[in-house]
Amino acid sequence: MYLMRVGAPGAEKPVVRVDDDRYVDVSDLVTDFDEAFFGGGGLRLLAGPVAERIAAGETEPFGGRRIGAPIARPHQILCIGLNYRDHAAETGQAVPDEPILFTKSPNTLVGPDDDIRIPRGSTKTDWEVELGIVIGSRTSYLDSVEDAAAAIAGYVLVNDVSERAFQIERGGQWSKGKSAETFNPAGPWLATPDEVPDVLGLDMWLDVNGVRRQTGNTRTMVFDPYFIVHYLSQFMVLEPGDLINTGTPPGVGMGHNPQIWLQPGDVVELGIDGLGSGRQRVVGPR
Repeated sequence: MYLMRVGAPGAEKPVVRVDDDRYVDVSDLVTDFDEAFFGGGGLRLLAGPVAERIAAGETEPFGGRRIGAPIARPHQILCIGLNYRDHAAETGQAVPDEPILFTKSPNTLVGPDDDIRIPRGSTKTDWEVELGIVIGSRTSYLDSVEDAAAAIAGYVLVNDVSERAFQIERGGQWSKGKSAETFNPAGPWLATPDEVPDVLGLDMWLDVNGVRRQTGNTRTMVFDPYFIVHYLSQFMVLEPGDLINTGTPPGVGMGHNPQIWLQPGDVVELGIDGLGSGRQRVVGPR
C-alpha cells in the first residue's frame, strides 16, 4: 500500500493512493497514520477494506489537493550522518565505523511540496535527498539485523534540509543545524515494504533550479536500513511512527567548489524510485 495524507496543514486526512490520479479515503476507518495506527496493526487491518473499495470503484481524484507528509508528527526524527562513502569524501570526513546519530525536531516535518523557510541568521542552508524509514512497532534490543525487517512499516522520500553554519560552526552540535521549521519535507507517500522489493537498489536524485545536483543509489549506503534499525534499537526504544533519515549521497551544496547555498526563490525538486517526488520553493525568514 501507499499511504498518503491530503488536506490543509493540520487538517490532513489519511488516504491510500491508487495511482497518480486517485485515492481511497480511509478517514472513516483510521484517525491518522500515527503511533496508534502503526502500533495497533493498522496496516494489516486496512488491507481488506482498501481492496474492497478499489474493486467497488470507491475512489476519489486528488484534484489539486495539498499533499501533506504521509505520517503524522512522530515522537522523534532520528538521522544517520555520513552514510554514503562518496558523501563523506566530499565533506572531507572519514567513513564512520558505526552510524553517526543525531536528532531532528519532529516539528520540522512538512509535506513534499511545502515551502522550505530559510531560518533567521542563516548563511548556509543546504539540501539532502534521503531515504526515510518509518517504524511500525515498538522496538528495542532487536536480536539480529534480520529481525529489523519486521519492525519497518515502510519507506518515504525526505529532504534533510540543513543549515551548515549552525551545524558545524556553532559548537559542532548537528541538531542545531537540522531543526529549523520546514527542514524535513517528506512524501508524497509511504510505501510499505512489499511495494519496495529492493530497498538497496533505489535511484535517487535532487535538482536545484532545474540543475541536477545529487545523483545516487541506496546500494552505496555504508549501513543499510536493516542494520540501522537493529543498531538504534540497542540504544533506545523506537516507537511506532518514528522516522529515521538514512543519509544522503554526494552533491550537497557544501560539497561543491565553490559552495552553493539555497536562497529565497530557489526551487528544489527531488525523488527516489518508487517513492515519488517532491518540489519545494525556498522562502525567506519570518
